[in-house]
Amino acid sequence: MAFPQVLSCPAVPLSNGLQIPILGLGTSYHGGYSHDGVVYALTECGIRHIDTAKRYGCEEMLGKAIKESGLPRSDLWITNKLWPGDYGYRAAKKACLDSCAEMGLEYFDLYLMHWPESLRPGRSNREMRAETWRALEELYNEGVCRAIGVSNFLVHHLDQLKEDCSVVPHVNQVEYHPFQQPYHLIEYCRQEGIVFEGYSPLAKGQVLSNPTVCRIAEKHKRTPAQICIRWSVQNGVVTIPKSTKKERVLENCRVFEFELDKEDIDSIKKLHDGRHVSWDPTNVE
Repeated sequence: MAFPQVLSCPAVPLSNGLQIPILGLGTSYHGGYSHDGVVYALTECGIRHIDTAKRYGCEEMLGKAIKESGLPRSDLWITNKLWPGDYGYRAAKKACLDSCAEMGLEYFDLYLMHWPESLRPGRSNREMRAETWRALEELYNEGVCRAIGVSNFLVHHLDQLKEDCSVVPHVNQVEYHPFQQPYHLIEYCRQEGIVFEGYSPLAKGQVLSNPTVCRIAEKHKRTPAQICIRWSVQNGVVTIPKSTKKERVLENCRVFEFELDKEDIDSIKKLHDGRHVSWDPTNVE
């Protein structure tokens, strides 16, 4: 049974006036792409925000799914990411344009530096970040990217970028789930007008059997996944859960039909233990 347009999704304003949908569909190179799942998310669930990266290897397929959906490009929010192997001024500009061509798009709504460490030898990470960011600033000024940002950047990376460049990132996309709640980074981003976006909201499944989350799920007659996603968006965090299964995509979208109360929020806040289920940028200079 189809549930067309079940999603009535709030948006979060960026510092440049654009509005990013607070809930999107993530993709991944670890079995994280399903053509049918993406088309279903767009056409049956009302998803309008898709997150991908060159690293994931699904740009061409994702472009076909977007085209197959029949939705106007202006209705969609498409985020892509620049892999560190493409850092540097010329390489970054070429990689972005190549990704646009691969997906059959004229522009990205958001383009992110994927990681604070460069994979290109001979220059410091700070120098490469600054040079690469200048390329993204040009792409932004040229309209190839409607917004630009970073992923996995910590406070010191953002501070350096602010000193070295002229455009403050519009978004910082970081691992965020009940076990990983980087309060200091979140507060810094909000003070600087940087929208905080979280990936891996289910901690790659680790949180789904947590007794606190399961208790709250039972209380609201929802699934543990819905509790975690609802917790993220209710905290104002742009959230991009991944799924290849239609029923899970639909489930993940139905988080605007209920609210967590303060007791729930406080209980989940206590689950923070600092663990990473993905890359940890702590030691990147």
